Amino acid sequence: MTSAQLRVRTISTDEHLAHIASRSSVSFLQTPAWAHVKAEWRGESIGWFSADPGEGERIVGAALVLYRQVPRVKRFLAYLPEGPAIDWTDPDLDRWLAPLADHLKRQKAFGIRIGPPVVTRRWHASTVKQAIADDALGTLGETPADVSVPEHLAVADSLTALGWKKLATEGGFAAGQPQYNFWVPLTHDDGAPKSEDEVLAAMNQLWRRNIKKAAKAGVETTHGTRDDLVDFHRIYVETAERDHFTPRPLSYFQTMWDALNDEAPDRMGVHLAHHEGDLVAATTLVRVGTHAWYSYGASTTAKRDVRGSNAVQWQMITAALAAGAEVYDMRGITDTLDPKDPHVGLIQFKAGTGGDAVEYLGEWDLPLNRALHAAFTAYMRRRG
Repeated sequence: MTSAQLRVRTISTDEHLAHIASRSSVSFLQTPAWAHVKAEWRGESIGWFSADPGEGERIVGAALVLYRQVPRVKRFLAYLPEGPAIDWTDPDLDRWLAPLADHLKRQKAFGIRIGPPVVTRRWHASTVKQAIADDALGTLGETPADVSVPEHLAVADSLTALGWKKLATEGGFAAGQPQYNFWVPLTHDDGAPKSEDEVLAAMNQLWRRNIKKAAKAGVETTHGTRDDLVDFHRIYVETAERDHFTPRPLSYFQTMWDALNDEAPDRMGVHLAHHEGDLVAATTLVRVGTHAWYSYGASTTAKRDVRGSNAVQWQMITAALAAGAEVYDMRGITDTLDPKDPHVGLIQFKAGTGGDAVEYLGEWDLPLNRALHAAFTAYMRRRG
């Protein structure tokens, strides 16, 4: 039996959103709104359409493409962060990816970068904890997984056979999105939602004690509004100075808020933890369908002992549960297990929630013009 041929074309925002609504979830980086957040890129919504005889045209996949121009040349890198949203279990991936390449060539793309939203392996929190303590294991990837998905692992072989190349990572991070994330499952294996007590019971003793300590100390958590982004940003800048990273400007978060919430009410939220009137921690949460993401977090150096960060995380988890989310995604971790590496502290913090470390396929490139692709890669590397 021959697989039905597919074609790719530009779609409207409404068509794109309708397809997103038909799935349990897609990454928020694959929503039409994300193109408004990444103003330095040009955005396009595209759809895959089935050409089954007698059925008429119907959309079977969708993606947000972000185009980044080569300096002084009207050619573009086409980037699909954490996408596209297609049937990655199809053994004939070429019928999805070949028409994608054809469409993007017509849009003057010199190369394509994708991040298949495919989870290949999972490690439970207890396994992560044991692996960190095991001197024989240097990375998460070397650690035997609790769950492996063979059909998802096979996707890497299919991409390689089709000429795609995986981007190199450093500690699990590439230039774009992380290959390893940390999830807190909010449902049982049968899909039934967990209760707050069940989620709390899965956390380690330190997490449960810190949540209780925050409550006993009088930490109050609230779900804020757009106006509270100013206060969030104030302590986010403080966090950046303390942890030595470059903060995004306040305008970035305001644009993100406006774009995501204009597209769907309550898609993005801000959560705040106060102690005796002082803001001690603040975070942002994004939700699309059944998936909720902890996107940015901040805390003050003062009053760390009242455990505002744990309190605000717990509020976000309970908010995600109440909204019907199946996963609370704490986003990226590195794959290092070296106790001397400062990134291990972040893994240990997230593992304390009792969730799972998950591995995606990573990001993959397909050069359409090798010379321009190499020049652009070198240019982006110089920019850092």
